[in-house]
Amino acid sequence: MKVCLDCNVEKSFLEFYKHSKMKDGHLNKCKSCVKKRVTIYREKNIENVKKYDQQRAILPHRVKARKMYFQTEAGKLSRKKSMIKYHAIYPIKRAAHLITSNAIRDKKLEKPLSCSKCNLTTKIEAHHDDYTKALEVRWLCNLCHNLWHKNNKPIY
Repeated sequence: MKVCLDCNVEKSFLEFYKHSKMKDGHLNKCKSCVKKRVTIYREKNIENVKKYDQQRAILPHRVKARKMYFQTEAGKLSRKKSMIKYHAIYPIKRAAHLITSNAIRDKKLEKPLSCSKCNLTTKIEAHHDDYTKALEVRWLCNLCHNLWHKNNKPIY
């Protein structure tokens, strides 16, 4: 048993996070108090936390770990579930993507080699200002496409 420094309640060691630097091997604050403190901090500093999370997500070892995870059966199943959910939430968007892909395959639409905005030649994507007009496409690189969606709302 151990007493939490925040709530002053005696609790089982199972109620405390493990911490190798502490004498008894457990943190001095119980899990529920730590969670409350973290939630309050996150709410007060949401912009900094978002920046930190974005930088953390692109660290090379994390990118590699995600890539390896998506090659496992659990990763493949997770991705499949998320795609099914995405398609259920955005059926018009999904239909526009399918119509565009089929038009490219059937040579009714031609995919250019460079971005229509910045002329970059890497990873050109079909962009829809209006998803109800599936064949009205603007060809943008990944950077310009993400920037457009960050600053604008497409029509559904």
